[in-house]
Amino acid sequence: MKPLLKAAVLLLVASGTVHAQEQYPQPTPAMQAIVDKDVKRKFGDAPADPGPVATDLSAALTKKDIDKVLRKVADWQLARTMAYTDQIWTASVAYAGFMAASEATGDPKYRNAMAKLGKGFNWSLRGAAYPNADDISIGQMYLELYLKEPRPEKIATLRQHLDTLVDLDTLRPGDARLPWWWCDALFMAPPVWLKMWQATGERKYLDYVHEQWKKTYDLLYDQEEHLYARDAGYKDKREGNGKKVFWSRGEGWVMGGLARTLEILPKDDPQRPFYVQQLREMSAKLASLQDANGEWHAGLLDPQAWPLAETSGAALFVYGMAYGVNNGYLDEKTYRPVIEKAWAGLLKHIYADGRLGGIQQTGAEPAYYQPSSSYNYGVGGFMLAAAELKKMAVR
Repeated sequence: MKPLLKAAVLLLVASGTVHAQEQYPQPTPAMQAIVDKDVKRKFGDAPADPGPVATDLSAALTKKDIDKVLRKVADWQLARTMAYTDQIWTASVAYAGFMAASEATGDPKYRNAMAKLGKGFNWSLRGAAYPNADDISIGQMYLELYLKEPRPEKIATLRQHLDTLVDLDTLRPGDARLPWWWCDALFMAPPVWLKMWQATGERKYLDYVHEQWKKTYDLLYDQEEHLYARDAGYKDKREGNGKKVFWSRGEGWVMGGLARTLEILPKDDPQRPFYVQQLREMSAKLASLQDANGEWHAGLLDPQAWPLAETSGAALFVYGMAYGVNNGYLDEKTYRPVIEKAWAGLLKHIYADGRLGGIQQTGAEPAYYQPSSSYNYGVGGFMLAAAELKKMAVR
């Protein structure tokens, strides 16, 4: 048992009292510094008193019940998103979630809000002349709006940037790293390139995804564990129990990226089996790591060291698995119980006002956080999961 966790447990035993916030190790000073930075940048927050948990939600996989959950969480996040707008990746994941929420609920307000943002941003990107995967991720929202109502200005700047990047073998001139050198990039970038192929019909955007994903796979995919290292620096790192470090949200990004990639790829694309096999392998591994409460932990192979369930990774697992079941890539009898338990586990972290808690702050590895911890990117993943579950409910 890690010293910090052991101390927390001993304190609880000695005091004879257990409070929700005290059941888990508290963030170290270094972890708290990231929390403070994320709060300052308006990604979200982690209040000491988030209020009561929601008691009016059902985990049943019915259209009505899923819709109620989705609207409750989406409405809570939308108010915060529109109060502080940004083009950074944390916000862009939420934007992808809102687009899915609008499609799933039939309510245009979420999509209309995104259109307002895109116009306000002048359909531009943050970052330098060679934007990375995080920087272009907002293009998912731009392209979805374009495909609904084509207007050249919505994708003109984005297309110029992709045309600059498409012939580069590395991240940027003078930087030898792969364009997608960290696993999070597999969620942030491929849907942008693939949707640009949809919008323009130019095969180079589709080919780029196949080329770069394979490079990242060769670098980061663990053939024994069937999980991705967050980046090459984590391939030799170990948890306290001696097992490899596989970060919940990092695996979630890949699962979400696989779902969004497969959704767009041509049905007869010869590379489709490459992505399907990863979805199957990762789903099987993640299902084996689900705990008795239907949840997962920040460090997947050492859950005792990271006892608070983590919801951003779990939501993306649900999204990927539900997509796999809905499209016949995963066996429904095997995975529906996993999905149902996971959804029920996620709903335990929704508060009465619609806050989704249990989301780890930004980072690259497992960390400690508060049960109330809520950040926009985690809510974006949750909205994607809910939207895909609703498709399951109407099958």
